[in-house]
Amino acid sequence: MPKISTADFRNGLTIKLNNDLFTIIEFQHVKPGKGGAFVRTKLKGILTGKVLDKTYRAGENVESVRVERHPYQFLYHDGMAYHFMHTQTYEQVALNEAQVDKPTFMKESQEVIMVIDADADQILFTELPDHVVLLVTQTEPGVRGDTAQGASKPATLESGVTIQVPLFINEGDLVKVDSRDGTYSERVKS
Repeated sequence: MPKISTADFRNGLTIKLNNDLFTIIEFQHVKPGKGGAFVRTKLKGILTGKVLDKTYRAGENVESVRVERHPYQFLYHDGMAYHFMHTQTYEQVALNEAQVDKPTFMKESQEVIMVIDADADQILFTELPDHVVLLVTQTEPGVRGDTAQGASKPATLESGVTIQVPLFINEGDLVKVDSRDGTYSERVKS
């Protein structure tokens, strides 16, 4: 694996630390008035998801990991594995739930990005788009006159997840959901 210097750090870079893979979430070069410069980083474990803070001396070398991102389409979930198909080669793969990013917001034929360790030719995880459009399959009708500022009600979406939506949302509406935190963004006109 190629070694890189702390001067080459950037957000999204994948590195190897203690035989685990981490992605750099953020970093900061610090030059104190006294002593040597250093780089303060926040790393997220690819397989574990845990976030840790690590400090490197300026110019220190670390192992970088070459990752590739490929478009895949979600086919179905059979109870044990999630099945995906590469959108260009039509190759199919099955992943366990730990490798799938936010499966509660995925619907069949949804496009996701597969993050692959190019050196080991191993699928690391999937990335769901930041916003997904889902159909409201079940919600109570809004009560007329119940229009207090910011009022919301629960709604079940086609993927099976339940989120809070404004009172004017009805069954059959398409809504845009922020998949990062599971919140309602807006109603989508069909």
